[in-house]
Amino acid sequence: MMREEEVERIRGVVRDCVSKHLYSSAIFFADKVAAATGDPADIYMQAQALFLGRQYHRAHHLLNSSPVLLQDLRFRYLAAKCLEELKDWHRCLMMLGDAKVDEHGNVHAQTDNSAMYLDKDGENHEINITAAICFLRGKAYEALENRAQARLWYKAAVKADPLCYEALECLVDNYMLTCEEESRLLSSLQFGKDDRWLSTFYSCLIKKHDKEQVVEEKFRELERETSASAPSDSSFGRTLRNNADLLACKAEYYHQCGEYHKCFELTSALLERDPFHSKCTLVYLAAAVELGRSNDIYMMACNLVKDYPQKALSWFAVGCYYYCIKKYDQARRYFCKSTSVDGTFAPAWIGTGNAYAAQEESDQAMSAFRTAARLFPGCHLPALYMGMEYMRTHNFKLAEQFFLQAKAVCPSDPFVYNELGVVAYHMKEYQKAVLWFEMTLDHVASSLSELWEPTLVNLAHAQRKLKRYHKAISYYEKALTLSTRNLSAFAGLAYTYHLQDNFDAAITYYHKALWLKPDDQFCTEMLTFALEDECRGTNRRK
Repeated sequence: MMREEEVERIRGVVRDCVSKHLYSSAIFFADKVAAATGDPADIYMQAQALFLGRQYHRAHHLLNSSPVLLQDLRFRYLAAKCLEELKDWHRCLMMLGDAKVDEHGNVHAQTDNSAMYLDKDGENHEINITAAICFLRGKAYEALENRAQARLWYKAAVKADPLCYEALECLVDNYMLTCEEESRLLSSLQFGKDDRWLSTFYSCLIKKHDKEQVVEEKFRELERETSASAPSDSSFGRTLRNNADLLACKAEYYHQCGEYHKCFELTSALLERDPFHSKCTLVYLAAAVELGRSNDIYMMACNLVKDYPQKALSWFAVGCYYYCIKKYDQARRYFCKSTSVDGTFAPAWIGTGNAYAAQEESDQAMSAFRTAARLFPGCHLPALYMGMEYMRTHNFKLAEQFFLQAKAVCPSDPFVYNELGVVAYHMKEYQKAVLWFEMTLDHVASSLSELWEPTLVNLAHAQRKLKRYHKAISYYEKALTLSTRNLSAFAGLAYTYHLQDNFDAAITYYHKALWLKPDDQFCTEMLTFALEDECRGTNRRK
């Protein structure tokens, strides 16, 4: 029989072995302690050592053999974690007990055993085990392809304890919630008095489509909160200001508002510091594709495939390279490989659809976009791209329906309003087009860049159709401040002056348009008419 001091010393050895990742040693000594004492705490320590040593069957058997299993929630949770590692998802859910969750993420126990879900555990620096169990339920349901239940349990996990970041990450990164649902969930979370900085950090994660001043204020607020949270260590705020996760969030915001150069610069700098930051890598690839930086994508893809051949992100990067150099067959092949590695990787599904769309293979493109829309109800891009496909085939009514769906999912994305304006213009609903284009400009997160020059030109066209010539001229001129090489802006401006009988100005702008494209038929013909009209006007004045 071991003396108590000797037992305590060996417990210390087990803890030290675990901290040094010497799991076989930890298993050996934990077994001796558990055999000597029979204490549930020592049995749990032995099961933990077995779990960390990847002996999942043995750990599960040990826990399942203990009479404490149904009374101690920690035992059931660890037993369920063993079943998770064994991919035995149905038994994993059975081990966690019966419980229901409503659409708001509130858990309702069904049996006496599962009533333990409602207990509060631990000190406030520990993550509530209720949250961990809800999160594990979500993972099990997602593995069983029941994403609707997974979404509810992830919501329950983060509501049970906002410190359960993994649950929020699954909801946000897997596009399980609409923008409005994300905001509602965030406002429902109960943060501790020392976790105000975390509340602000979470709001930065989900506010990426807001106006520039709103998002920038959130980043500034986070810096203030982190400094206030640690008055004894003023470096905490400064450190978090340059934190990789926060900078990746800011880069994602730049990408979503079309600031691709800023996004690429920020992610490039961040990846020099932390070259294996996967979320930053994804944003880097997205910005590089928009900028056509095929060499940078190639280097990134090579490194990813070498370091992480088992990850969907690696093969997605290869697909991005081929997409960027317009080899769409190869791009499609690697995007499909990415989805086969991880069927819940949203960018690869959207990439597959775009590769098909680039080759005008609408049926296959729509199939990929529909799959993405089904898997990722919180992502508005599949509906947006489906609308674009319908618009390309001149099915404007269906296009409008899908753009409105995209707007319902993400009501703050200016690209959606722009496409609605284009559809309305094609349907000759010029007043509606003006409203949509004006809303586009209202929702631009940052100051207008060259990216939004076509929107200004389209708005000017719509105003011209409504015979609001002065407004049309104003928007054409504003567009030309963003890009001085836009044929459509010069031609539209010339034609608007022509309609006002301002032949001198019309002739000037027709010439500028023809300087950009000498063989443009419309401008060539209209220049001839403008010269004839000016001659007739000169003769009349004589």
